[in-house]
Amino acid sequence: MMGEAGQVLSLLVRRGATVSVAESLTGGLIGATMTGPMGASAAFRGGVIAYATDLKASLLDVPSDLLDREGAVHPEVAAAMARGVRALTKSDYGLAVTGVAGPDPQDGRPVGTVHVALCGPEERLWHRDLLLTGDRDGIRLATCQEALSLLRGVLEANLGEHSG
Repeated sequence: MMGEAGQVLSLLVRRGATVSVAESLTGGLIGATMTGPMGASAAFRGGVIAYATDLKASLLDVPSDLLDREGAVHPEVAAAMARGVRALTKSDYGLAVTGVAGPDPQDGRPVGTVHVALCGPEERLWHRDLLLTGDRDGIRLATCQEALSLLRGVLEANLGEHSG
């Protein structure tokens, strides 16, 4: 996974772009992975670990009514987290994850339910809704991999988009 983080950071540097993360179930794993490669500071700005639902609202501007209505594990919550961390950190991209790592369901969602969202320039959104299997550690690791994969795919697809 560290290799994937290095590839993502290289793509960001080539674009002159930055990223920040908003993490819930991964508890900082994505940020730790992104800061592993040397030179990460050229593209990685930081992150927010909003593990408690109320912090998603107070730190990341996730609408309270959305959280009250849907709970913390929902695609719109992931999107709002991504928008919120992008704005908070003044990054080009905000990458967010929310989900249920287990061992118990949360907000009526089964273990392994994960939502990944990426907010980029002009507030464009990309997302992945996942149902992962495995134990708690496996789900957290797979979530980190899926988040980095989403970011890498978007960067590779859009690499020439803003040239000139």
